[in-house]
Amino acid sequence: MRFNKHRRLEGEHAFLSPSGYHWINYTPERLIERWTAAQAGAYGTIQHDYAKGEIDAGRLSDIAGIIGLYINDCINDKMITEQLLFYSENCFGTTDAISFRRRYLRIYDLKTGITPGSVHQLEVYAALFCLEYGFDPFNLKIELRIYQDDEVQVYDADPEDVAFIMDKIVRFDKIIENIKREGES
Repeated sequence: MRFNKHRRLEGEHAFLSPSGYHWINYTPERLIERWTAAQAGAYGTIQHDYAKGEIDAGRLSDIAGIIGLYINDCINDKMITEQLLFYSENCFGTTDAISFRRRYLRIYDLKTGITPGSVHQLEVYAALFCLEYGFDPFNLKIELRIYQDDEVQVYDADPEDVAFIMDKIVRFDKIIENIKREGES
């Protein structure tokens, strides 16, 4: 048997893939819902990539709406895009945009999907920043912004919340590492 070659699709996954077989139980309505959500996610990736390119190039935007505002705010606030923050192999994440100057930490997140953004995600980024770079959140001003649905939500992070998350990251990382060591013995 000579199997067909599908080089263009190597490494890709189909929406109706065998490894994601749950679709065999979908109703047509559920299929449409899942397909729509997947397409929105793909479109969001395109929007993020576009915004990153414009910010990194320092090109102010004349696009109306939240993406133009996000791009311009990031450029004006001298943000770094797609910065990975690392505590351990068990806990790290990539911010959409971040800056740190004179004890003033800014973290901005562009949300293009339908699921409402949560400040908790940005608080975790702030905790990771403090852990990685050795800062005490009580000695910083931390501004968190979520750009979504033509609205900018601005939060002044509570250092107590950030410190709580930092402690949880450290404790949970130790638990996971202990589990890993026990599994090796």
